[in-house]
Amino acid sequence: MDTTRTLDLVVGGRALPTVCDVVGDGPEALLLPALSTISARSEMRDLAGDLGRDHRCLVPDWPGFGARPRARVPLEPATFHAFLDALLAAAPGPYALGVAAGHAAGYLAAAARRHPGTFARLVLVAPTWRGPLPTAMPGRAHWFPRIRRAVEAPVVGEALYRLNISPPIIGRMMRAHVYADRDRVTPALVRAKHAITRQRNGRFGTAAFVTGGLDPVGSRDAFLALFGDGLPPTLVLRPDGAPRRSGAEMDALAGSGRVAAAAIPGALSPHEEHPAAVAAAIRGA
Repeated sequence: MDTTRTLDLVVGGRALPTVCDVVGDGPEALLLPALSTISARSEMRDLAGDLGRDHRCLVPDWPGFGARPRARVPLEPATFHAFLDALLAAAPGPYALGVAAGHAAGYLAAAARRHPGTFARLVLVAPTWRGPLPTAMPGRAHWFPRIRRAVEAPVVGEALYRLNISPPIIGRMMRAHVYADRDRVTPALVRAKHAITRQRNGRFGTAAFVTGGLDPVGSRDAFLALFGDGLPPTLVLRPDGAPRRSGAEMDALAGSGRVAAAAIPGALSPHEEHPAAVAAAIRGA
């Protein structure tokens, strides 16, 4: 049976009611959506539906993201670590499966290390650790805090945000690196993604993520150090259409000897574009 559940979490001394989708029946599974301008728990819907045939999937939105008005919380890694601690206190599992997409990978791995025995195994779908601007322009880091402050500013910031999340720009972004098959980026899909970006306080999460303010670590070495001894068995699902720089980070993790790895179709959102293939890879591990 599919339903929703609200977890009354407290994060950093602030009340943070968190709505979660609950899908399927069976051993518990936690599914964490990616962090992005268009992040929402709905991106996990089809994957949860498939895995829900043999798992009871809990799918939350991240603080500051999702297709509903967003509470203002400090958008920094400490908040996201504290959020997962609070979520695991309210819904302790244990979980047969923890699935994290994109930037959620580092946060899930860190949470599994802080909470030994909570997860039987982890699956990281197209894992990333570095935000879009640090990935595209690694030599321009001094600009990123300024860009973030500009987007967060009253009036001017909202205008800048609206210019950069118009439907045509979202469509180009999705065709460039979110989906591998351009034909899957339909006008209806772009409209749905645009609606996510228009939620109250939406610009703050975008500004933090895009400028690297939500990167869970600061280097490849630090990312690799999250894995290995002390974690449950971990599977990395590497999409064959991932952008070159993000794909190189996935390959470094897959080749580290600290995780198992499997190839899947798609780009940076294979859990949404190819949920059946992702579910099959998870079951086949």
